[in-house]
Parts: sequence; structure tokens; C-alpha cells
Amino acid sequence: MTAQAAARAREMALRVSIGAGRGRLLQLVFVESVLVALCASLLGFAFALWATPAVISRVNPPDDPLRLALPSDERVFLFMMALAFFVTLAFGLLPAWRASSVRPVAALKGGDDDPHAKRRLMHALVAAQVAFCFIVHFVAGLFLGTFDRLTHQPLGFSPDRVLVLDATSLEKQPPEAYDQVVTHLRSIPGVEAAGLSSWALMSGNGWTSDVSVGGAPPHPIAPYFLGVSPGWLALMKIPLIAGRDFRTDDAYPRVAIVNESFAKRYFDGQNPIGKSFEMDEGRPPERVRLEIAGYVKDARYRGMRETIAATVYVPYRSLDEKGVLVHKRPGAFLVRTTSANPFAMASILRKAVPAARPEFRVSNIRTQQELVDQYTIRERLLALLGTFFAIVALVLSGVGLYGVLDYSVLQRRREIGIRIALGAPPANLAWGVASGISCMLIVGSAIGIALGLLSERYIESLLFGVSASDWSALAVPAVTIFSAAILAAALPIAKALRIDAARMLRAD
Repeated sequence: MTAQAAARAREMALRVSIGAGRGRLLQLVFVESVLVALCASLLGFAFALWATPAVISRVNPPDDPLRLALPSDERVFLFMMALAFFVTLAFGLLPAWRASSVRPVAALKGGDDDPHAKRRLMHALVAAQVAFCFIVHFVAGLFLGTFDRLTHQPLGFSPDRVLVLDATSLEKQPPEAYDQVVTHLRSIPGVEAAGLSSWALMSGNGWTSDVSVGGAPPHPIAPYFLGVSPGWLALMKIPLIAGRDFRTDDAYPRVAIVNESFAKRYFDGQNPIGKSFEMDEGRPPERVRLEIAGYVKDARYRGMRETIAATVYVPYRSLDEKGVLVHKRPGAFLVRTTSANPFAMASILRKAVPAARPEFRVSNIRTQQELVDQYTIRERLLALLGTFFAIVALVLSGVGLYGVLDYSVLQRRREIGIRIALGAPPANLAWGVASGISCMLIVGSAIGIALGLLSERYIESLLFGVSASDWSALAVPAVTIFSAAILAAALPIAKALRIDAARMLRAD
């Protein structure tokens, strides 16, 4: 708007010279600013109506009952429209006020009363805009890095093509009922493997119990337990390091399978096959001895930020016969399909469970990948919104830099015309124009770096695997902003090179 006011200085001077008062000029600019604010508000509202569903669709996992909703609100629209009107009028009337106070003779001759005073405030505002753009890009980069680190955390199992079927029954069912359902699921065409567990990995559920080895006191952090059926480890593709999987004749509490973290904590990382440990069952007899029959790789039980926990797998089929170890929910059936889209078999599997045992009803069907993705919903949202606002900030900074350079070219057109007449090379002219924003870029970036380093402690709890002190976190925003500045300088430089030197000299 400052550049536009400079371009209309001669028009304003002409209006003043023929008797137009300051109020008339401000009225003219006021009407124009209102139209700009109205059009911008309507376009912004239309963009918000389009962008909100797009953002939400990328945050909400498909078929998840817990969904983020951002319904449109008239109050928000009215507030944003009022804010747009205020900002547009404030920054539209100020240049008009200054333009209306210029001396008509000087303006008509192409001069300016105090060009340096007009530039200082504008340069300060653009430097602040660059600093704001830098900090937005800096924080967005940290959020993107966090999301990338979390999504590439090793799971220890394969969630691809795995469906989780939550089944319920009105009455307690014997272990044979679950076995019949699993056997029937395995016989369905398109099913690669089927199994049963107390609950799915990464579902948010957990069962812990104190464990001791050789009479030693229990470790302060109790390991997780999970009841699984034979073949469940192969279904989840959790590699077996040593020992064996469960068999149909295995029964709790005779055998157990432990992961690497359990072996490191209780057996110093040695092969635990054949060794035993005691767990607190929570009822007399308080301690139950389990013999380790299998040793598997680590797999995440829950959470993406935590280290993989020590985990004990026990046979599922007898859990419902062991007092407090009876789970409130009957368990989760898991199916790995041959189809790349496991939901294509959802309706078939929903009918297959009660077909095998009418006592069961499938209450919910999810993919294992959904359960994994739910742990990064916040990070996905922050990364998506951070990227969106970084793009908006970059566009605004580019527009601001363009306006400054365009204003500079308008103010220096006679000087540039004289340089062209004297034979100045185009490269020198281009650098003379572009150098006008170098100070703003340097100052704005320096302020942005300082604010970015200070902001880390406020967002540290949201970060994972990234640090504000990393040079790339600071370099990428700087390179992006400087690249945008080069693009913003292209049009003003082209305008400067097209200045008619003869016309500028005649104006003097």
C-alpha cells in the first residue's frame, strides 16, 4: 500500500492543486480500502471453507470414531472480517494521509519531501515481517522433523494389511470358542493369517505385573504382558530369535515368550531360553513361576516416543481361567489379508465371526495402521498447520519485499534513468535495486534466529528427535526466505531496467 501511495502521489498532488481537501482524499481511499477488505474477506472465507475439510481429512484416520471437527462459525467469520477491515483501513489510510500532505509542486515534479523518513518505517515493518516469516518456518521445520522422526520409528512388527476385529459376547466364552473363530477366519479366501490377542498392539491398553528373577527384588518398572494365540507372532511378523512359538497345548502359567528388552533388563542380554522368572499374579499364591520358551525381537506395545518396553507374551487360551488375569474384554481377533486394501474384506469378516460362533458380535473393525497412526495425530496436525502457515508467511513476506523494491524503484526512477543514460551495466542496476532489501533480510533473519532459539523451550515438549540448535533447522528457513526475496526482486528489477532515461531527464 505504501508503494501504491507513492505511485499515486502525482494523482493526489493534482487533486490537492485543484482544491480537493484532505477529507475528500481520505474518503476516496476509505472506499477503496473497504472494497479491498470486503473482497479479501470473502475470498478468505471461501478459501477457509475449502481448506478446512482438506486439512481435517489429512488429520483424521479413516473410519476412526474419534475425529477432529472444525465446523464453520459465523462469529469467527465476523471477527476475521472486522480484523481484515481494521488492518486494511489502518494500512490504507496512513499512506493516503501522508500522500495528501505532500507539497503539490514537489509531487508534480516527481520529487519527495522526505523520502528517507518514509522508507525507515516501511523497512522496519518489512524486517519484522521477515523475522515473523523466519520464526514460522523455523517452528514448522521442527514440527515436520518431529513428525518425520516419529513416523520412521521402528515398530518391530508389520501393520500392513492387518485388520483388528473387536468382538464382544453377552456371556463368558470358553477358550475353545475363540479357537473356533480363529480357525474359521483362517479358512476364508483372502486371509493370509489370523490370530488372537488380549488386545492389539498400540491400542492404548496395557497389562503390567511385577517380575523378579532368582529371588531378587522386582524392577521398579514393571514389564508389559500380552496374551496371544499360537501363530500370532508370525501374523504380526515379529521375528523369533531363539526358542519356539506357543503350541495349542501350552497353558498359562507354564511358558512365556520374552522380548529383547526383557532379556537385557533381567538377564543382561543373554539368551533367556530355558530360564524362569516369577510374576506377581495379584492373588494367592502371589508369585507364579514362568519358564521362557521363546525369545523375540522388540516390538512396540504402546507409544511412539518411549523406548520399547520389556514385554512378556503368554498363551491366551487359559487366561480366562486364572482369576484376576481374566480380562474385562474378550480380546481382539487379528487378520492379515492378501489384499493391499484390508477394508475390502471388512464386511466378510464381520459376518464370519458370528458365523463361527453366534455368541460373538463384531463391535468395531480397524486397521493396525490406524492404531499406529493415532499416536502421531497431534504431530501430523502440527506439521500440516505449520506447513500451511509457513507458506502463507512466505507469500506475505514476498509481497512485502516486492512492495518495498517497487516503492524504491518509483522513488529512484530519475536516478536510475540517469545511470542508464550514463551507460551503467544492467547487472549493476539490478544489484543496486536488489541491495535495498539486503539489510531488511539480514536484520529480519537475525531477529528470527534469536526468537527461534528462545522459542525452543516453549515447544520442547512437542518435539522429538530434533533440536533448535541444529544448523539445518536454522539454515533452511534462511535459504527459503532469501530464495523468495530473489523471486520478489525480479519484477522491480525488470521495471527498473525498462525505465526510459530520456523521459526521466526531460522531467528534470
